[in-house]
Amino acid sequence: MSGPDGWWGRKSTPAKVETYTRWSFHFFALIELAAAGAPVLGWAGQVGPELAVLLILMVAAHSAVCAVTASRALDWLRGRRAQPLRLLWVLGAFTAVVSATAVAVARLGPAGEGADGAAGGVFGLVLVFGAGNVALGIRSRRRVFTAVAGFAAVAGLVCLPLGMPGPAALGVTGMVLVSGGFLAFASIVSAWLLGVVYELDEARETRARLAVAEERLRFGRDLHDVMGRNLAVIALKSELAVQLAQRERPEAVAQMVEVQRLAHEAQREVREVVRGYREADLGSELAGAQGVLTAAGIDCTVTGPVTGLPAPVQSALGWVVREAATNVLRHGDARRCAVKLRVREGRVVLTVENDGVPQAGGPGRGSGLVGLRERLAEIGGTLRAGPAGDGLFLLTAEVPLPAHSGEAPPAASAAAHAPLPLSEVTP
Repeated sequence: MSGPDGWWGRKSTPAKVETYTRWSFHFFALIELAAAGAPVLGWAGQVGPELAVLLILMVAAHSAVCAVTASRALDWLRGRRAQPLRLLWVLGAFTAVVSATAVAVARLGPAGEGADGAAGGVFGLVLVFGAGNVALGIRSRRRVFTAVAGFAAVAGLVCLPLGMPGPAALGVTGMVLVSGGFLAFASIVSAWLLGVVYELDEARETRARLAVAEERLRFGRDLHDVMGRNLAVIALKSELAVQLAQRERPEAVAQMVEVQRLAHEAQREVREVVRGYREADLGSELAGAQGVLTAAGIDCTVTGPVTGLPAPVQSALGWVVREAATNVLRHGDARRCAVKLRVREGRVVLTVENDGVPQAGGPGRGSGLVGLRERLAEIGGTLRAGPAGDGLFLLTAEVPLPAHSGEAPPAASAAAHAPLPLSEVTP
């Protein structure tokens, strides 16, 4: 179940937190059933089998309604359904019925301390858990307090007509108010934390989208600066050539030659802009990846040589680092990430290892790594990515050094035997 393709492994971090929160409230329902049903079973001899079965069935039904209410309320808080107002009223009314039945058993049923204790336990627990679950489906804090106070008041009002002394009824009211208020507070905090987790996840995705948008804007500005001036001059020269040609002036040919030269120059400048956009600097990409992952709460370490590598190798590995860091942020649930760069046997080996095994359809299956494989294949490189056991995900890129460079460059060869942290390497 915890593997990369398991039910739990396929869930995102917010989905895991939501599952944990949802099943916590279901577990509370089981706690209510166990805590209220155990005394009834223990004193079944004094309570009587018929009344004991009745109380246990009512508590079980109340626990089920509480679990369903909590689940529907969480869906409402996440915006997946309307507020379950009818279900909240059903839970409130059913809580009053069960509590009144428990008090009636204590006062009108078989005499004995055991019967009173069993019925009293059912009475208090049902009111406390009912108040806590109702609070989960209410957004206003004032209304939550009003609901809890209403449950406490109902507890006192139910006790008085059945012969319970005033001080005892007041004590029951205080107990329900304090205990129900605590459970309601815990429910509200749990729902709030779940919302915070989802907001943080959305903020992380928004940050990634903004980074992509910023890069597109930068490329658009560069392209506009290059093409805008050249196209304006080409338009003016072309217009002048047309006018000269209409007058049968020989200077029109010279103007068109100039237009041709400008067009070639614009083409060359556009290629340079695109080449600069497509090439990635390895040192800058390593520093950027380490900064982004650290800001996201992931312990990132970078070791290995950066200087001395040929420009095509640095560009290819820089794209690998960029894609790997993006995948760690978006597709995994990592707490640490280790990036290692080594030079051995005429090949540069880059490994990125993290402990956040990706979701199905994430790294290893996406189009990003497919594009990297194609990019590396152009220079004879290879890329491997996949789970490495123990919840680890390993990405390995190997790029051969150019044939004319022979063995590893001096700076890289020396550092290959003694990896340096990124902070000690000048990109």
